[in-house]
Amino acid sequence: MARAKYTPEFKLEAVRLVKAGQSIAAVAAILKIADQTLHNWIKADKAGTLIRTGSKLVTEEQMELARLRAENAKLKMERDILKKATAYFAKESL
Repeated sequence: MARAKYTPEFKLEAVRLVKAGQSIAAVAAILKIADQTLHNWIKADKAGTLIRTGSKLVTEEQMELARLRAENAKLKMERDILKKATAYFAKESL
């Protein structure tokens, strides 16, 4: 099985979501990556080695796509929270 490759922007956005207060498990589930992978990225970010210098250049379109994917994941998570809250309050009103 081939190993998955992630763009530096994707990694940085995942780490940013955790730094913003999301749990590692939640971010990993949203982005469909392993918890340990995300944990390793956070550890590498703290050490300053997450993004290697000399890696291939990333186009603006790739950066925008990574940003939009992360935003989409965040919005899906918020939608799911609202669905659960709606169901909870609908049960109480019966």
